[in-house]
Amino acid sequence: MNTVTDVLFISHGGGPMPLLGDPGHREMVTRLTEIAGKLRKPSAILVVSAHWEAPVPTITSGARPPLIFDYSGFPPEAYNIQYPCPGEPELARQVYQALDQAGIRARLDGQRGFDHGLFVPLKLMYPQADIPCVQLSLVNSLDASTHLAIGKALQALDVDNLLVIGSGFSFHNMRAFFSANTSEVQARNQAFEDWLEETCTDSSMPESERVERLTHWELAPSARFCHPREEHLLPLHVCYGLANKASDDHISATILGKKSGMFYWRIENS
Repeated sequence: MNTVTDVLFISHGGGPMPLLGDPGHREMVTRLTEIAGKLRKPSAILVVSAHWEAPVPTITSGARPPLIFDYSGFPPEAYNIQYPCPGEPELARQVYQALDQAGIRARLDGQRGFDHGLFVPLKLMYPQADIPCVQLSLVNSLDASTHLAIGKALQALDVDNLLVIGSGFSFHNMRAFFSANTSEVQARNQAFEDWLEETCTDSSMPESERVERLTHWELAPSARFCHPREEHLLPLHVCYGLANKASDDHISATILGKKSGMFYWRIENS
């Protein structure tokens, strides 16, 4: 049987702001709705969120996970958001087995809900909330190689029309978001975006070199300025580990005044 998996790394913006009409997120909202319009409607969605770290990869396995409003300081409507999508315990079990078969210790969590790394972008992309979803954590070591290996293990999944989303942000310096957007800041932002685009999209680049670059991403231009802490970049590593090829599309958006990138891969297995 032929199976198709869509893999998408997104820059998901600041907390619930994309859902609250914030003008700094208009371009992001447009891009995500455009992407969803181009994809087949998924049979299920697996989200790797930058907002969940655990000692081992942990998978939501409940049938009806609640929402986790893991942000503060926003108006009341930010805490009344609803996204009542079902969980998918069978997909959770398959993710667990794929990791286990690759020698990666993992855990199922039947109680945890969905954080805003899942429900904010999906409410924009699939507002009907009728697609079953599973969320997968990062590992709190934040080791790049570990997350590449997690992605590689997910190659064993055999689910047709699965959408895997790495929900992060290609630029995530909180101080810079709320400071003067000087020409120096813009140049550093652009330098890392250019490096990331080349790394992910250059089809002439050997995969061994792509792996090396992503493993040692902190050597990229302005890497630690753009990511003082790398949790918002690592969902990309899971996506690439799964795809193991140059991305098929690169989508850029200015979010909160910063250049940000998204990457798409289509995987076909016979």
